[in-house]
Amino acid sequence: MTRNRKKTAISTDRASFILHLLRESPNHKFTLRHLASASGGASADGRAQTREILDRLTAEGVAEVCEGDKYRLSSRQLPRHIGVVEMISTGSMYVRTDELDSDVYVDQRNSANALDGDRVEFIVTRTSRQGKLDGEILRIIARSDRRYVGVAQVAAHEIFVKVDSRKMPVDIYLPRKRYPGLTSGQKVVVRVTEWPQGSKSPTGELLDVLGMAGENDTEMHAILAEFNLPYRFDEEVEAAAAAIPGTITAGDYAERRDFRATTTFTIDPADAKDFDDALSVRKLRDGVWEVGVHIADVTHYVRPGSIIDNEARDRGTSVYLVDRTVPMLPERLSNELCSLRPHEESLCFSAVFTIDENLEILDEWFGRTVIHSDRRFTYAEAQEIIESGKGDYADEVLSLHRLAQALRRQRFKNGAIGFDRAEARFILDEKGKPLGVYFKEQKESNQLIEEFMLLANRRVAEFCARRKSSGGRNIARPMVFRVHDAPTEEKLDKFRSFILRFGYQFKANKGRAIAKEMNKLLAEVKGRNEENVVSTLAVRSMAKAFYTTDNIGHYGLAFPFYTHFTSPIRRYPDMMVHRLLARYLEGGKPANRTELEKAAAYASDREILAAEAERASIKYKMVEFMQDKLGQEFDGHVSGLTEWGMYVELDETHIEGMTFLRDIPGDFFQFDEQRYEVYGHRTGRRFTLGDAVRVRIRRADLQKRQLDFELLLPDGSGSRQKRDRSEQPAGRGKQGRRR
Repeated sequence: MTRNRKKTAISTDRASFILHLLRESPNHKFTLRHLASASGGASADGRAQTREILDRLTAEGVAEVCEGDKYRLSSRQLPRHIGVVEMISTGSMYVRTDELDSDVYVDQRNSANALDGDRVEFIVTRTSRQGKLDGEILRIIARSDRRYVGVAQVAAHEIFVKVDSRKMPVDIYLPRKRYPGLTSGQKVVVRVTEWPQGSKSPTGELLDVLGMAGENDTEMHAILAEFNLPYRFDEEVEAAAAAIPGTITAGDYAERRDFRATTTFTIDPADAKDFDDALSVRKLRDGVWEVGVHIADVTHYVRPGSIIDNEARDRGTSVYLVDRTVPMLPERLSNELCSLRPHEESLCFSAVFTIDENLEILDEWFGRTVIHSDRRFTYAEAQEIIESGKGDYADEVLSLHRLAQALRRQRFKNGAIGFDRAEARFILDEKGKPLGVYFKEQKESNQLIEEFMLLANRRVAEFCARRKSSGGRNIARPMVFRVHDAPTEEKLDKFRSFILRFGYQFKANKGRAIAKEMNKLLAEVKGRNEENVVSTLAVRSMAKAFYTTDNIGHYGLAFPFYTHFTSPIRRYPDMMVHRLLARYLEGGKPANRTELEKAAAYASDREILAAEAERASIKYKMVEFMQDKLGQEFDGHVSGLTEWGMYVELDETHIEGMTFLRDIPGDFFQFDEQRYEVYGHRTGRRFTLGDAVRVRIRRADLQKRQLDFELLLPDGSGSRQKRDRSEQPAGRGKQGRRR
C-alpha cells in the first residue's frame, strides 16, 4: 500500500513537472525521452509513466502531438492575441498587433481563410532564434469591408473575379444567376461576404461595374475603388451644392474687409481649373509693403454638419491621378463659387501682412474679405515677368518675387531642407493614352507662391496656437498642426552607409546640422548620375508629415508652428483651420482637443490613401507607355534592391521596373542585406544602388501595373562593367510636394 502511494506521488510530481515544462516553453516540441529524462528518469518504467501522463494531457486538450511523435502545449492553452491581417502575394500573411513587439507571420495553411484587413484572434506557435514570430489564426472576429477590383470571367453557371491586387491570392466567386448581365472582360468592384472552411474560393457580392478592362476611365476608376476612394458624388450632394446661392449680399460686404480696389492676382498651373489662392500687394511707403494672402472662403458656403461638409470630411482630400482630379468638393464649389476667377468678386479668408525689406512683419491681420482678381497668371507667364522685368503688373510681381526670395533665403538659413525634385508628367492623347514623358521643375514663379503660402500657414498656426492673457502670458489653445519630426538615428545611419558607396560623407547626427548637411549633399549631387537615387533615399530617411493637435514643429521647413490654411478647396484640414481661426478671432472658447485629434488622424490616413492612389495611376501610365516598347533596350541605374530582384530606373524617363535575380544569366545571384548589394556566387560580380546597367523591356503587365526588365550583360554572364571596389564608385560623372 505504501509502495503504491509512493509510486502515485512520483507520478503526480512527474506530471506537474511535465505540465510546468510545457507551459514554460509553449513553442518548443519535446520528445517522449526528453520529457521522461527531465521529469525523473528515462528508464522503461519512467518512459511508461511519461507516456501515460502525456496521453492523459492530450485527451484533456492540454498537450498535443506534433510531427515526429513529439509533444507540445496545446494551441488552446497558448496566450491569445487580437490583431489585423496584412496579406502578402503568396497567400500567407502578417498579423499586426499592439500586444507584441513585432508582427506575426502566418502561413496560408494556418490562416483560417482570413483576408487582408480582417480582425482576427491568433496565437504565437513559434519564436525563432532571431526573435521572429510564427503564428496561427484561430478565428476571424470581423471581416474587413475592403473592396476588391478585378476582371470578371463568366462561365455558364458561375463567375470568378480575377483580382488585380496582389493581396488577394485567389479568385472571388459570384453566383451566375444573381448577376446575369455581367460579361467576361468587365472590370468590377466586389466585396467578400463569406469564405467557408474547405472552400477554394471566397464568395463575393458585386458592388459596381466600372467598364471594360483596359479602357482609360475604367482603369482610373479601378484605382480609386482599389483604395476605397470615391469616383463620383451622390446625387444628394450635387443637389445640395447646386442649391447654394452664389450672390454676394450687402451683409457679406458689410462684415468683410474690402480689397476690391487693391491689385490682386492669381498664379497657377496652365491647366488649373480652380484657383483657391490669390495675392494682393500695395506699397505703403518706401521699403514697406502690404501683402495679402487671400484664400477662398469655403466655410462661408459649407456649414458644419451639412451633407457637403460630411462628404468633404469623409473624402479628406482631393485626389490627383495622372489624367484627372477627383475633387473633395462638388464642381459647383471647387470650380465656381470658391474659385478666385479673374475679373470677378470673390469671398475670401485672408492673412494680411505689413512687411519691410528686412522681412520684419510690422503688422498682421486675419479675417474675412472680399476681393476682385485683376489678372490670372500661369506660372510660365509670371516667370517671364521675373526674367524679363516686363509685363502686366510687373512692378507688383517683381516686388513679391524679391520678398519671396528673401523669405526663402531666411528659411534655409534657419535650417529648412530643400527637396526640390523634378516631377514626371505624361503627355496624354484625348483618350488618356501616354504619348511621352516630361519633367516639371520648380522655378522662381512657383517659389513666389510657395513662400507666401508658407508665411500665411505658419502665422495662422502661431496665432491660433496661443492667446495673450490679460497678464501678458501665452495660453495654449487646441489647434490642428501640420508637423514633421526630425529623422531617427537609425534612418540616418542607414542613409549614411548608402551614400558612402557613392563617395559622399554625411557627418551630422542631430539637430539643425542634419538639415545643413542634407542641403549641402543635395547640391553636390545635382546633375550627377546618382542624383535621383540619392535624393530619393534622402526623402525616405526623413519622417512623414502629418496632422495632429500635438505641436512638435515642422522639421523640414524649420518652423516651430505650422498648419495648412491655404487650400480649403482640396484639403479638409484647411477647412478645420478656417473654422478654428474664425472661432478664435471671435474670442470663442477653445475647441475640443479630443475631437480635433480624431479628425486630424483621419485626415492623415486619407492623405496617405490619396498619395498611394496617385502613385498607382503613375505606375499604370508608365506601364502603358512602355507596352509598345517590348524588346527595346534602355540605359538605367539600379534604384532599389530586394531579396528577389533589383529595381532599375531608366535614365531618360525615370520609369522603374524590376529585373529578377533568378533571371540574371551566368551565375546564381543573391541579395546581401548587410552590405546592401546583389552578388554572384561564382563570378563575384556585384550590383548596388546607383550602378549603371542596360536592360531590355521584357514584360508590361497593366493589370498588375508591373514592368519586368531583362538585365543585359555584354559577356552574357555578368555585369556590363566589372568594377574594382577600391576605385571610386560608378556614377560620379556628369550627365549630358507635400509639406
